[in-house]
Amino acid sequence: MLQSLIAEIKEYRKPSFLASFYMVLEVMFEISIPFVMASLLDQGVQQSNMDNILFYGGIMLVCAFLSLFCGMQSARYGAFASAGFAKNLRKALFKKIQTFSFENIDSFSSGGLVTRMMTDVTNVQNSYQMIIRVCVRAPLNLIFAIAASFLINAEMAFIFVGVSLFLGAVLFLITKIVYPRFTAVFAAYDQLNNNIQENITNMRVVKSYVKEAEETSKFKKSSRRIYNMFMRAIRVITLSNPAMMLSIYTSFILISWLGAQLIVGGTMTTGELTSMFTYTMTILMSLMMFLMIFVMLSISIASVSRINEVLHTESTIVSPESGLTAVADGSVSFDHVQFSYQDENGDKTHVLKDINLDIQSGEFIGIIGGTGSGKSSLVQLIPRLYDVEAGQVRVGGQDVKDYDLDYLRKQVAMVLQTNVLFSGTIKENMRWGNKHATDEEIIAACKIAQADEFIQDFKDGYDTKIERGGSNVSGGQRQRLCIARALLMNPKILILDDSTSAVDTKTDASIRQGLAASLKDTTKIIIGQRISSIQDADRIIVMNDGKIDAIGRHEDLVLTNAIYREIYEMQTQGKGEADAK
Repeated sequence: MLQSLIAEIKEYRKPSFLASFYMVLEVMFEISIPFVMASLLDQGVQQSNMDNILFYGGIMLVCAFLSLFCGMQSARYGAFASAGFAKNLRKALFKKIQTFSFENIDSFSSGGLVTRMMTDVTNVQNSYQMIIRVCVRAPLNLIFAIAASFLINAEMAFIFVGVSLFLGAVLFLITKIVYPRFTAVFAAYDQLNNNIQENITNMRVVKSYVKEAEETSKFKKSSRRIYNMFMRAIRVITLSNPAMMLSIYTSFILISWLGAQLIVGGTMTTGELTSMFTYTMTILMSLMMFLMIFVMLSISIASVSRINEVLHTESTIVSPESGLTAVADGSVSFDHVQFSYQDENGDKTHVLKDINLDIQSGEFIGIIGGTGSGKSSLVQLIPRLYDVEAGQVRVGGQDVKDYDLDYLRKQVAMVLQTNVLFSGTIKENMRWGNKHATDEEIIAACKIAQADEFIQDFKDGYDTKIERGGSNVSGGQRQRLCIARALLMNPKILILDDSTSAVDTKTDASIRQGLAASLKDTTKIIIGQRISSIQDADRIIVMNDGKIDAIGRHEDLVLTNAIYREIYEMQTQGKGEADAK
């Protein structure tokens, strides 16, 4: 489980080593101080020998300064290495997520992926810094201190061995109990992040319906649930404190009792007993460090597992080796296509059933149907945003699975239902479609999409800053900018998934006229809710319950298809009543 994470240390292996190396030196200098102190007491203080006091005192001072210097160096390199490790780990996660299909992202949820990249990586970063420093210091302190205590008095040293074994067993049992509890806590964090993201993204809707109080109440419940789950895990961890205190007091009592007997018996000096007490504190401080390590690692093990889950997940959609990099034309063919979505429990919801359809290159195809009829799912199979469950989708006469994925998607421009713009200027957003697009090409695309007029009204024109998500432009303006961005790809197939729903019918008609005039050789597939958006199409596909109910021209469908006629009559009736008023 740790192998893939260790691989991300990369260029920070050297500072990681130096952090541990300086920590070893710090421990060695620190452990030597009680040894020197025993000599100072026995050969200097008790014998009133000032030369020995100055000599051993000087050695202690040098050891203390060297220990301090090595500790500072270890802290510096440790912070540098752990921060770099976290940077590499987030980069690896982000790069992996970019390869995910929609199906992969749906299975993790966006909030869950954010939690893994932020909270989980931070936990691992803190644990890594602790591993290369404290995890080196604690065992070395423990081993060296016990070894030194054996050199002073083996009988008393066995006290430390027994205490260490007892405490280790207690911590091992607690770890087995708290690991699944922390795993459940992070799953709850995922859900909370999803709720936060949903609330902030849709804040305008929340305020429009005056749901602030309800959303706050829902957030409090989720936060309280996480708090309770976390506290249940912490309550188990706190059991380590009584075990630690029991070890400390037991050690002091046994050493005091046994040490007094040995001094009276003449087999131990006062300096040696003082050193034993110092080593007692060193050993117990090491055990306290082990407690800190144990708490941090208990949390981070769950984070490591969640990070590995992302890093080891392979995309359900990948490019074939030596995939095709040439699309002959914009023809599209569906051959007995079936498609279904799968939920977390593995249950399938069938969306498309035995779809057979041939679209000629350069055709203008309209698609209409009720909510849930499979319109969006149908077109998302063309650029392989999802893969078919059965059957075959062909573009330019070739199975879409035979194409290099990046090349295929560059030839199939798609404007989704949710129109997203990114932070930056209008020009920068347009160059998502073509990073080498000139200003003239951007303006030309915006004119076709009927966006140039309102852009020119902005103070900064095409250099106007777009806020995150395009929140400072209207829904209709956002749709037109997204269409212009797609046009700059100069695709062989252009798909507009209900992408003019927020513009008026006059602007909609102007956009369609611009597309017809400028993209004559491009296959245009438009999903529309308004008859007016698709009535000029070469062919119109009527979808119903995941199947193609009818295909034909507007005039024929009005006469022969009940679903199309019902939609047409509802929309024209409303228009007629409005005209009458």
